[in-house]
Amino acid sequence: MEEQVTEFINYLHNIKKSSENTQLSYKRDLLKMVRFLSERGVEDALKVSEQDMTAYLLYLEKNGFTPATVSRNVASMKAFFHYFVKEGRMEKNPAENLKAPKIIKKAPEILTTVEVIKLLDQPSGDTPKDLRDKAMLELLYATGMRVTELITLRTTDLNLAMGYVECHDDDRERIIPFGNEAKQALLKYLAHSREVMVENKEETALFVNCSGVPMSRQGFWKLIKYYAKKAGIEADITPHTLRHSFAAHLVENGADLKSVQEMLGHSDISTTQVYANMTKNHLKEVYNQAHPRH
Repeated sequence: MEEQVTEFINYLHNIKKSSENTQLSYKRDLLKMVRFLSERGVEDALKVSEQDMTAYLLYLEKNGFTPATVSRNVASMKAFFHYFVKEGRMEKNPAENLKAPKIIKKAPEILTTVEVIKLLDQPSGDTPKDLRDKAMLELLYATGMRVTELITLRTTDLNLAMGYVECHDDDRERIIPFGNEAKQALLKYLAHSREVMVENKEETALFVNCSGVPMSRQGFWKLIKYYAKKAGIEADITPHTLRHSFAAHLVENGADLKSVQEMLGHSDISTTQVYANMTKNHLKEVYNQAHPRH
C-alpha cells in the first residue's frame, strides 16, 4: 500500500500543486494508517473496508492522540480514498462516513505590544547572524506571514522601494506591506549579512542559515525560543505567536477584518473573526477593571 500512498502524494505534488508541508503531513498520516492496516492483513488500498476505517479511528482515539491529530488523520484518509474513487478504481470511499472528533478551539496565544518590542529588540548586535535574526523577526511581525512562507521567500519576492513582500502559500500569492522598522532591518541584512553567509552565489533564498543554505523551520523555531527566553517572556511562544499577535494588534488598533483576512491569507473570514472576539474580550476586561460601577 505504500506505493499507493506514493502515487497519491505525487498527485498532490504534480496536479494539485500542494505545498511541501501539506504533502509531508498527508504522507505521515497515511503511512501510519498503512502500518495499522498491514497488521490486519490489508495490503491494498482498493480493498480497505469501512470496518477497517472504523477500527483505525478507534485505535487513534484509544491511544491518546489529540482530537486535532485524529481530525487531521480523518481528513487525510478521506482525501486519499477519494482520489481512487475519482480515478474510477474504487466504487465507494471507505472513510466517507468517519466522524472527526470535535475540536475545542483555544484562543490563540498573543503577546502584548511591550513583549513584542522586547522580543524584536533582542538581536541587537552587528554580526551577520544578529542582522539576519533581526530582519526575520521584524518581517514576521510586520507581515503576519506563516513561518513556512517566511523561510521560503526568495530575494525577488521583496520590494524594498515600495515596502511590500510577495508571499506564496499553498495555492495562491498575496502582497503584504511592511513598515519602516522591517525595511531598515532588511536593508542592513542585505547590505552586511546575507552575502557573507551565502556561499553559492546562485542561492535565491532570502534567509539562509550559517551554512549558507535556506533556513529550516526547526532552525527558526529554535531561534525564536532563544530570543523569547532572552527577553524574559514567560509565555510558551512559537513562530505562529507573532502571526497571531500581528493580527490581534491590527484589529485592536482599528484595522478592518477584510484587510486583515487578506494579509493573513485566510480563505474564510470566520477564521479571522477570532481576533475581533479577542479584542472585545480584552475591552471588557479593561472596562471591568477600570470602571467604578461595572
